[in-house]
Formats: sequence, structure tokens, C-alpha cells
Amino acid sequence: MKYTHEDISKIVGFKTWTIRKKVDTLLEIDVLLYCNLGLESKDSEKKKVKAISRKIYKAISSISPADGYMLEAHMNEKDLTEAS
Repeated sequence: MKYTHEDISKIVGFKTWTIRKKVDTLLEIDVLLYCNLGLESKDSEKKKVKAISRKIYKAISSISPADGYMLEAHMNEKDLTEAS
């Protein structure tokens, strides 16, 4: 079954899935979002994907704090370098 960003909370709540499967599925959604961006994508589309990505990383933090912390730290680091 294909999941989308609309399924984030549903995936986090699955009782029969392992933490690893939840994290992997959430990261797969994140990858697909970025893969669908292209050189001609509008800034608004890029911002929307980034906002959804943040939601995904926060969801990952709630089920696997170490993984989530690493992902959020990387995103924050990237934000700082882009602002410079």
C-alpha cells in the first residue's frame, strides 16, 4: 500500500508495526516528496514540501527520538547555511 503525507499520524499509531518499519515508511514518504520536485518547481511548492518534511521528522522524533533528533538537527543546519 502506498502512503502519503496525509497518513503520517496513522503510521505513527500503528500498533503492529515495529519502530523501524514506521521510520522507514515515513522516510519513504519524505523521499518521494523531494523526488517529485524539479528544477522548475515553484518556491511555494518547495516550501510546502519542506513543511511536510518537518512534520515527518517530528513524527519520527515521537517514535524514535534519536533518529528524529538527527534529522531535525540536519534540517536546522541546512536552514542556517541557506540563510547565509
